Amino acid sequence: MIYTVGIDVGSTYTKAVILSEDNQLVGKGMITTGFKLIEAAQRSYQQALAQAGLKEDQVSYIATTGYGRFLIPFRDVYVTDLSAHARGACYFFPNTRTVLDVGGQTMKASKVEAGGKVKSFRLNDKCAAGTGAFLEKTARYMNYKIEEIGPLMATSKEPVTISSVCAVFAESEVINHVSAGATPADIMHGAMVSLVDRSVQLMKRVGAEPEYTLVGGILRFETMARVVSEKLNAKVNVPPDDWPQYTAAVGAAILAHRRLQKLHDASESEEADAVAA
Repeated sequence: MIYTVGIDVGSTYTKAVILSEDNQLVGKGMITTGFKLIEAAQRSYQQALAQAGLKEDQVSYIATTGYGRFLIPFRDVYVTDLSAHARGACYFFPNTRTVLDVGGQTMKASKVEAGGKVKSFRLNDKCAAGTGAFLEKTARYMNYKIEEIGPLMATSKEPVTISSVCAVFAESEVINHVSAGATPADIMHGAMVSLVDRSVQLMKRVGAEPEYTLVGGILRFETMARVVSEKLNAKVNVPPDDWPQYTAAVGAAILAHRRLQKLHDASESEEADAVAA
């Protein structure tokens, strides 16, 4: 059995996924990235191996993606996170034509062809107000932990308005809402709606068309997908369970398989030429 690994070295978390040659996800692992990127990649990889019941010598090829993809010495190849997210999204939803990735530090919208090849893409302006970091910072300001964001928003009755496109000014709005007596749930919901407004604009700029697939760590909060669906007035796809966070790693593992197959085909072609000569 041939196994490939995809490792997504993200700004907040590093994720690893193992894919078998029969297209099954057999193991995964996730570690906080921190400042030791190589160590995070290795630890997430070891977690995935342990879950799959495999050893390193049973892995045939490793592809890395994410902002730290160039730094991992034990990789065989690196791929862009845009390509990885597109392939990963199409693994879960083959008819995907638009991918929205909302991560801790970036937001990206991509228009893809059948099979997951990226046709065009747009990135958010370089500001934390358009990323998951804004939600996390808002939660911390109100003394809530990241894992409490989802349950907190679920109790919201009416989101407050947060209209600033700059994280600094948006934070000032949050402070003003707190001072005015708004509930933490409504403030978090308002921050999420603000983030969704930016994501929908990004999707429109890329010429989004259905099916829409949403990925990235922020999609572990159900409210995000629901509000995007309401804004688009259309159904959206979200990978099950915690797979939205692993989508890029899944895509990298798929691209590793493709690369390995190309190398195999090239080798066979060279052997055939040598025999013919």
